[in-house]
Amino acid sequence: MEDLLRPIYQERASDLDTLGILLIEKTRPNSPLTDNFDVILLIIVDNEDQPWHVKHYEFDDKIAALHVVREDLLMQWIDTSTYRRAVEWVIYGKVIFDRNEYISSLKEQLRSFPSIKRDLRKAIEFGKLVRSYSEAKDLYETMHYKDSYSRMLHSLHYLARLAVIEKGFHPEVTVWKQVRQIDPEVYKLYEELIQSSEEIEKRVQLMILAIDFVISNRARYSAKHLLDIMSEREGSWSYSELKTHPSLVPYGLDLTAIVSYLSEKNIIKTERVETKGVGVYQRKYMVNSAE
Repeated sequence: MEDLLRPIYQERASDLDTLGILLIEKTRPNSPLTDNFDVILLIIVDNEDQPWHVKHYEFDDKIAALHVVREDLLMQWIDTSTYRRAVEWVIYGKVIFDRNEYISSLKEQLRSFPSIKRDLRKAIEFGKLVRSYSEAKDLYETMHYKDSYSRMLHSLHYLARLAVIEKGFHPEVTVWKQVRQIDPEVYKLYEELIQSSEEIEKRVQLMILAIDFVISNRARYSAKHLLDIMSEREGSWSYSELKTHPSLVPYGLDLTAIVSYLSEKNIIKTERVETKGVGVYQRKYMVNSAE
């Protein structure tokens, strides 16, 4: 198959802007990894007007997809998990062109998962977890038990991904297989929710208590990325300052949920700043170093 595709990627390989080319073949009849194409060609480039463009091909009753991705977009996908398929392509893909060992270095970076990148990913998953868990609780309290159960499953999925990241691994699609091996406590929660013989209402009620305890114990460690940024200067931060901080953009949509939760747990403390309105104060935040 590689020989048939060579004319397609050979011209790209001779381009100095091409950093590397990976080939990912379909190995099962149903292959989400390749979007059910017989083969994926991932071409990583340094400079390109379009950050990502895709072409589809047919040959010998097979179909292929060519993805040309600019390096900065690929790194964004990897660092923030916005397109997890790309991470799997890099991890599992066969290297067919590698300029100055760029792909080898990238694969090693994914294996080592540097702590700076890990802290960002933890914060992203923690934000999703806190928001989803809050929604599950609200749905339970308003007696929408099936919807609450659904949100609780999502919450456990985010917790599982967080557990995998904490252990220094990138979460894969088969995240529960990973969690079963590296964090039995979280896996047991998942089993209790889906396999219990209790009524849905009771299962969700018990899970709310259990997950609240787990989140509370992991909160400071999971939110390290945010807390480190807030500790970079003395004094408090307005929410607007946090919201617009470039390093916090990847989890900006869940930032309110994170800040509210950390305030509730006294991990960050609040202060009131007078405004022109009588009796109206602006709320600001700082890390509670005494906690």
